[in-house]
Amino acid sequence: MVAIALIGGGVTVFALLRGSSAGPVAENSPTPVATATPTPTPTPTPLTAAQRLLSTSADPKACAVSFAGDGIALDPQLQTEDTRYAALPLPRADGRVFAGWYATAADAAALTLPARINGADLVACTGRQKTLYGAWTTPEKNAAEDAGIPMLMYHQFTRNPEGEDGWLRANYTYIGDFDAQMAYIQQSAFYLPTWDELSAFIDGALFLPRHSVIITDDDADSTWLEQAAPVVDARQLLTTSFVITSARTEGAPNRFVQQRSHTHDMHRAGANGKGRMVNEDADTIAADLEQSAEILGAKEVVAYPFGHYNDTTKEGVRRAGFDLGRTVEHGYVRVGTDKLALPVIRINYGMTVDDVKDAIG
Repeated sequence: MVAIALIGGGVTVFALLRGSSAGPVAENSPTPVATATPTPTPTPTPLTAAQRLLSTSADPKACAVSFAGDGIALDPQLQTEDTRYAALPLPRADGRVFAGWYATAADAAALTLPARINGADLVACTGRQKTLYGAWTTPEKNAAEDAGIPMLMYHQFTRNPEGEDGWLRANYTYIGDFDAQMAYIQQSAFYLPTWDELSAFIDGALFLPRHSVIITDDDADSTWLEQAAPVVDARQLLTTSFVITSARTEGAPNRFVQQRSHTHDMHRAGANGKGRMVNEDADTIAADLEQSAEILGAKEVVAYPFGHYNDTTKEGVRRAGFDLGRTVEHGYVRVGTDKLALPVIRINYGMTVDDVKDAIG
């Protein structure tokens, strides 16, 4: 039905809808348009701490290592794949002894030694991330382990099975014997503690198994670099080379050798015929060690030249900020050992793999 109305001289046409109570609608009125409800913008999922850490590095080998375990609340660390783990944290807690990092929670619960991870191991990640699981033990169980950590001390090497002549003959290890000794350590899956772990062990704050050994070389002699260093690289065994930095400033020969101080220029006799480390005052000793540390990029431990040390030596080591000092005295490192008088197991010419087995278990 159509109605026409005269309004102010104009004509307006209305359509009246039958049966509708809506009233007249002007035919020239615009059709109402439905307004679409806007789709809400999704809230982005917050990045995890590990993802935020990864976003700070463009290195394709960067790996965010996270830490899990009872009472452990640590920020993730940025590590690098295919290099050794660097500076893993060693948590401390009253009434408990930290028992290391493990590949899985189950390994941590069982203290599975082959799955324990430290700075002797290469970083391997999935999707640029890795989680390590911490374990704890009790002071009583730590005491019951009664671990004595052997530290092997090598010097020079020879390819001659009959050894070398001269007054340093005992210093030379036949390279065939060395390889057999390293094979035994590798195949027996000995745990290879880092120096910060050894320090925490001495404090009674870290559990180390009796099935542990530390491998060291003094002097960074050319025979060590050419003959022995490739052996520990091939067998992936963490070794410390104590370097006289006045004689050598080059970097480590491979990723399984870490270089630490054998002093900068104290590996020579002083006024009384003994080493300079017992002839100089504490400040002079500290200055020498600081120079050595600057070249090496690390402190941690110093090996005393000729094994000579006294209370003044120790004070110089402390002033330089070193934590550990290694002697040439025979023995094993135990909980409570003097950190600035660490004993060793000296390896002499003629010692076989059986001799090393007897010394380290």
